[in-house]
Amino acid sequence: MDMQMILWAVIFVLAVVIELCSMQLISIWFAVGALAAFASSFKLPFVGQLTVFVIVTAVMLLATRPLLKKLRKPAVPTNHELDLGKTALVIEDIDASAGTGRVRVQGIDWSASTKDGSTIKSGETVKVVEVGGARLTVEKTV
Repeated sequence: MDMQMILWAVIFVLAVVIELCSMQLISIWFAVGALAAFASSFKLPFVGQLTVFVIVTAVMLLATRPLLKKLRKPAVPTNHELDLGKTALVIEDIDASAGTGRVRVQGIDWSASTKDGSTIKSGETVKVVEVGGARLTVEKTV
């Protein structure tokens, strides 16, 4: 094996490893291009091999891009995004100085605080204005 074959084999292996690590279809085209360049290294000089690599990689990218767009699913909002703007029932007094506060949104209990640090008594209805991790930020409904 000469150096050019080794170069294409290394590029192929690296592209495959990157693809396996990412699973995002970001380097698969380079792997196919490197494989084609490796095969061409038996007959073509390096400039020809490089041309094969560029052309095959570009053709693979252009041919598969429309297919990938069709396969992509629209982003599904996470639970916390779905809770924004919803009303919640305060089930434990929200008091920043005491470090307490729990609300229930659609049957699920969350830790809660207010944006302005105000106290809200248990039994009141609030609106979810922000989600940070497992804590909701709420405000009194009018």
